[in-house]
Amino acid sequence: MNLINIIENSQKKSNITKLFSGDIVKINIWVLEGNKKRIQIFEGIIIAIKNKGISSSITVRKISNGEGVERMFPLHSPIIESIIVNRHSLVRKSKLYYLRNKKGRSSRIKQRLKK
Repeated sequence: MNLINIIENSQKKSNITKLFSGDIVKINIWVLEGNKKRIQIFEGIIIAIKNKGISSSITVRKISNGEGVERMFPLHSPIIESIIVNRHSLVRKSKLYYLRNKKGRSSRIKQRLKK
């Protein structure tokens, strides 16, 4: 087996939940402040997913104080404590970049109901 594949497989997390574009997620992140470590919560909607093995990442967008904030998270990063899916949304595109231009109620997305 290739040495790179062996290293990648040892770094991969196995407990990652299935994520889709449009999901509203809560991501718990380890933050280092001085010599103290704490968990910070980032909650928002997934607007893009990039699946590239160990380099897989998601882009999450939230509105904070009326300003849009986007953050990219590598899925296999050690700073991510957990990813919790709060709600699934009904979307027809894989990249939701059009939400950047929407403000207020027009940026809402319909919820996907389970049957």
